[in-house]
Parts: sequence; structure tokens; C-alpha cells
Amino acid sequence: MTQELIDLKTCLIEGRYAEALEIVEELESMSKQAILARIQSYLAILIIHLIKNQVEQRLTNSWASSIRNAIREIKKYNLKDNKTSFYINGEEWQHLLEEEIIESAIADASDEVLNGKYSRAHLASMLDKTTIIQTAVKFLHLTYNYSAKELPAIMDEYLSQLPGGDIWLNRGN
Repeated sequence: MTQELIDLKTCLIEGRYAEALEIVEELESMSKQAILARIQSYLAILIIHLIKNQVEQRLTNSWASSIRNAIREIKKYNLKDNKTSFYINGEEWQHLLEEEIIESAIADASDEVLNGKYSRAHLASMLDKTTIIQTAVKFLHLTYNYSAKELPAIMDEYLSQLPGGDIWLNRGN
């Protein structure tokens, strides 16, 4: 990116505005790709923990924290600088999860679920992917409707609906 900025400065100084605009567009594209990659990494974390929850039928403090953090970070990165639009709109999550995230998340989760008890293929055959994706989309839609301040309390309500979530929510009572 440093070279692009140097080139942009040179183009502006030399009055090559059309070329400068091309560089600006390239920088915008690079920025968007970096943001989408960050969102996708948090989506993978979300899906991995939903897979572990589905298979192990429990919810640990660590998993709940990771799910909440993933949703919070996705909310932060998905909102464009104009604060009125998003990089990924609500209706795009399901396709993104089905086409780009779920299979790699299953591969990573196979190393974690029950301490790596299942191969990727075996784990994939056990899962109800539709439910995992629907749950993830439900959590992701919260990012459009609640502020960062409201999200933790709302997330607790949704986390309590996961397998083992009632036990997790009522711990210490």
C-alpha cells in the first residue's frame, strides 16, 4: 500500500488525475478486501463454536465469549465509515456462510470438537449445517438492530437458547 500512496502523490503532483483516480480505486478495493477478510475470519470463529456447541450439546464460558466477541467484531467491521451502510447486507450472510465459510470451519472444528475425536469428513456428516447457518444468521442479524452497548445482553438471551445454554446462563444460581 505504501507504493500506491507514493504513486498517488506523484500522479497528483504531476497533474495525472485520471491515473490518480485509478490508484484511489485500487486502494479502496484493497481496503474493502481487507475488511471482508477480517469479517470472514470472525465468521469462521462463530461457526466453529456453533459446531462445537451442536456436537457437544453444551455451552462453555469460553465458547459464549468467543461467539459474543465474533458478533461484536463483525458488527464493528461490517459498518462502513458513513455509518449508514454495510459491507455485507443482511440477506447476504446465508450465501456467504454456505459458499465460503462452513466447510473450512468444519475442517478447523474437527481439530477441536471433543479434542479432535472426529475427522473432518466424519464431523461434516454428523452436523446439521442448516441449523448452524440459521443460528449464525440469526446472531448476525442482531448486529443491524442493536447497538454495541445493547448487544451483550441480547446475545446472552440468544446464547441461552443454544444446547446447554440454559445451564450456562443459570451458572452460579
